[in-house]
Amino acid sequence: MLIYISNVQLLAITIIIFGVWMSTHHDNCRRSLTLPVLGLGALIFIISIIGFLGALKNNTILLWIYLIMLCLVLVAILVFTVLAFIITNNGSGHSVAGLRYKEYQLKDYSSWFLNHLNNPENWKRLKSCLVKSEDCNNLSKKYKTLKQFKSAKLTPIEAGCCRPPFECGYPVVNASYYDLSFHPTSSNKDCKLYKNSRAVKCYNCDSCKAGVAQYMKIEWRVVAIFNLILFVVLVRN
Repeated sequence: MLIYISNVQLLAITIIIFGVWMSTHHDNCRRSLTLPVLGLGALIFIISIIGFLGALKNNTILLWIYLIMLCLVLVAILVFTVLAFIITNNGSGHSVAGLRYKEYQLKDYSSWFLNHLNNPENWKRLKSCLVKSEDCNNLSKKYKTLKQFKSAKLTPIEAGCCRPPFECGYPVVNASYYDLSFHPTSSNKDCKLYKNSRAVKCYNCDSCKAGVAQYMKIEWRVVAIFNLILFVVLVRN
C-alpha cells in the first residue's frame, strides 16, 4: 500500500512539474490551463499524504478518505479528458497558396470556443493581454525583409491577429505594415477591421479569435493526452 501511495506522490510531483513547465512556456494570455494543472497536482499530492498517514498509522478512516477522494479525482480526470477531446475535435487551419502557415476561421471551432471568445468580457481581457504581449510588434524584428516574412511560418495568433486575412489582398509593405489604400478584394469584415496601429492590428477580427481558438485547442489537446496517460497510470497502479 505504501509503495502505491509513494507512486501517487511521485505522480503528483510530475503533474506539478508539468504545470510549472506550461507556465514558463506561455505568457499570461495563454495560461488558461496552467492553474488547473497545478491545482490537480497539488490536490493529488495532498490526497497521497492522507493515504500515506492512513497506511502508516493503519487508520481505516484516513484510508477510506484517501480512496474516495482518489476515485473522485479519477472520475473528474476522465470527464475532463472526454470533454476536452470533444471540444477540440473541430477546427483546423486552411492552407493558403504561397504561404507556409495556415489561416483559421472562427466558425470551424466548437460552440464552447465560440461562446468563450465571443463573450465581450472574455475577449476584452484577452485582447488587452495580446496587445501587451508585443507578439505582433516583434514580427518586424524577427523578419527584417519582405522575403523573410513571406517565407515565415507564423503561429496561429501571429497569423490571425497581426495581419489581415490573405483574401483581403492588401499589399505587404513589411512584416507589420500593409498598404490599406488598396481596396479590399473580399467582403470579409476583417478586411475593414484591420489597422496598422500597434494597438489595433486585427485584434477585433474573427481571424484573431480563431487564432486564439487554435492555440487553446492545441493546449487543451496536450493536457487531455497528459490526463489520459495520468488516468491509465493511476488505475494500473
